[in-house]
Amino acid sequence: MSGTKRDSREEDTLQLRDESGGRAVVVALWDGGSLHQPLAKDAEAVLGRGSGVDVQIDHPSISRRHVKLHVGAELSVEDLGSANGTRIRGERIAPNQRVRVGWREPFEIGRVVVTVKAPLSVVAEARKPSASREDPNGMQEVEQLCELVAPTDISVLLFGETGAGKGYLAQRIHALSRRSAGPWLHLNCAALPEHLLESELFGYERGAFTGAAQAKPGLLESATGGTVFLDEVGELPPPVQAKLLIALERREVIRIGALRPKAFDVRFVSATNRDVDAGERLRADLYYRLAGLPIHVPPLRERRGEIGVLAQRFAGESAKKLGRVEPTVSPDAHRALTSYEWPGNVRELATVIERAMLWCGATIEPEHLVLGRRGGGASVAPLSRPGDSGPMSGPLSAPAPISSPSSPPLPPPSGIPAPPPSKRTLAEDVGDIERRRITDALEQTGGNQSRAAELLGISRRTLINRMIAFSMPRPRKP
Repeated sequence: MSGTKRDSREEDTLQLRDESGGRAVVVALWDGGSLHQPLAKDAEAVLGRGSGVDVQIDHPSISRRHVKLHVGAELSVEDLGSANGTRIRGERIAPNQRVRVGWREPFEIGRVVVTVKAPLSVVAEARKPSASREDPNGMQEVEQLCELVAPTDISVLLFGETGAGKGYLAQRIHALSRRSAGPWLHLNCAALPEHLLESELFGYERGAFTGAAQAKPGLLESATGGTVFLDEVGELPPPVQAKLLIALERREVIRIGALRPKAFDVRFVSATNRDVDAGERLRADLYYRLAGLPIHVPPLRERRGEIGVLAQRFAGESAKKLGRVEPTVSPDAHRALTSYEWPGNVRELATVIERAMLWCGATIEPEHLVLGRRGGGASVAPLSRPGDSGPMSGPLSAPAPISSPSSPPLPPPSGIPAPPPSKRTLAEDVGDIERRRITDALEQTGGNQSRAAELLGISRRTLINRMIAFSMPRPRKP
């Protein structure tokens, strides 16, 4: 991708023009390998393990002649009586039955995940000006890809704008994988300086540097059997990229100051909100290691059909935390939400709904919504949610009240008296909510600060800073 923010169809168009002569392209992924091959003809193509097929996939779960692709204006798949079958949308299809699939929709042959990129003629037709920029099935395809790749150990690289839901999808891949009972490690590559990244990732031996009083295993070692989520992977410094590449290839790390490597077994899921084509922000060899399956997460403005469902879900979550009845989102409020462009994506929507809970009664109306920079330049920043990634997972500051001399205050909902502005500010009210959430999390985890921070979706250091700011006593080990 380049700085022009091409969407997935534009990316396909360029890729097909440059590499395939405009023909359809078969992409196959399996544990330990992958295949990317343009078809020699646009009509029929046989995939299998034997010689003489159009696309040869050397995997033990594939039959000699496994499946036939029927390529035209649409794509259909026909199983040729294979031993391990062909699954489309989770269902095994009958032999010699042709089933229609979408372009780029994943399906399984044996234990191999296959997608087919459309020929240039089909892509060009879809890119005509009359075509809608919004793809109602875009997120459904993303979730299908995540579900299909989750049981494998293929590395996944999630692309998307800040707040689009990359962290949620990374956790979903982990939850659906065979490693779900193992550790989940979320590492924000942009939050740690270079020297700390290296020592945290790879560990160090006693005496390796000043202050290394005892040996410490690295995060890759500690996460063995689980998943490592490299958030903002495009921010990795070049020296760390080089060492991470060696670790990925050999599946072993050498602690700082050590002489012998130590093996580890983790699955990598990465995410970035930047354009990180191979050879630009990431080394080409590291990019292809991490991008076993690249997935583009569309922004919320291209998923407007989800806004109402997400808004109601966030209202329910906020109501549960505040100990009150869940409000409904009125039709007028729904229209206001769906007409907004959402530069902050899903995270901004969650913030808007949580903020609306401060004013609403049984129903969220348009006057309860603060969209964009209405109500002054300051905005209320609630605790970030588990699974979110990006800048909002940093320290929590006490929010400023939403007011400015040039903007009148929002009118109170009908039937609900406005609180006297001279007694308490909105910052104090939100601070009480934040304090209560921290207290609840500490109670749920028996005072374990690391687990409480994980529940709140923030780092342990951020939790400690907020406890100090609120003059809350820190639990001590017995």
